[in-house]
Amino acid sequence: MTAKNEGHRERLRQKFIAHGLEKFTDEEVVELLLTFGTPRRDCKQMARQMQMMARFGSFRGVFEAGEGELTEIPGVGPSNAFGIKFIHQVTRKLLREKMLGRPFLQSSEETLDYLNHSMKSLKHEVFQVIYLNSGNEIINEETLAVGTATEVPVSPRQIVERMVKAGAVSVVLAHNHPGGGFEPSAEDVGFTKETAFVCGMMGLRLAEHLIIAPGGHYSFAVEGHIADYEREFQKFYAKLAK
Repeated sequence: MTAKNEGHRERLRQKFIAHGLEKFTDEEVVELLLTFGTPRRDCKQMARQMQMMARFGSFRGVFEAGEGELTEIPGVGPSNAFGIKFIHQVTRKLLREKMLGRPFLQSSEETLDYLNHSMKSLKHEVFQVIYLNSGNEIINEETLAVGTATEVPVSPRQIVERMVKAGAVSVVLAHNHPGGGFEPSAEDVGFTKETAFVCGMMGLRLAEHLIIAPGGHYSFAVEGHIADYEREFQKFYAKLAK
């Protein structure tokens, strides 16, 4: 490695020490990350001339690419791919731990960050559940089901069973729309309402249902639907009690 390359690399390190990532371009972030796996090569060429950013579309695309896709790029070996995937998983773990044990209403941004990070780029549908205790604190989360590009198999009964097992009294649901917008389908609406009613019958509560998509997200609670379902359930339950 030439003195010129080493000097450039050191300037990037000092820039990070002084400013964090605030003044970095996406290409520079990838370039500096690649130095950990290729200490004797000019990673500026790897990041730009080998078109990692162009290949995967964005900085986020680089981190969410598969290991096989990364190593298809000439000069990006297993060590580089490992480093990129490791950082991605560490970030996911950090986001998960930031939301666990905190009241959901006070950590809704952290929860959304975690769900966006873990679901937004997936090519298939997944269904995740976040469990809340009586203090509305997040006690656990899990992927309940993995589906295809267009659907994921899950039922309200499964959700209630998992809530009881987790010791939860309310729940936040989330699933993704890999290839489409974030507006709910008729099936999404029907499923959410049914789940709210089944939870109500068991003395439990559906607190939220989020749809995560590449272009944004949809919140059943923010749009007022969860409150509507709860009012409908109360009327339904009152009739049963007569």
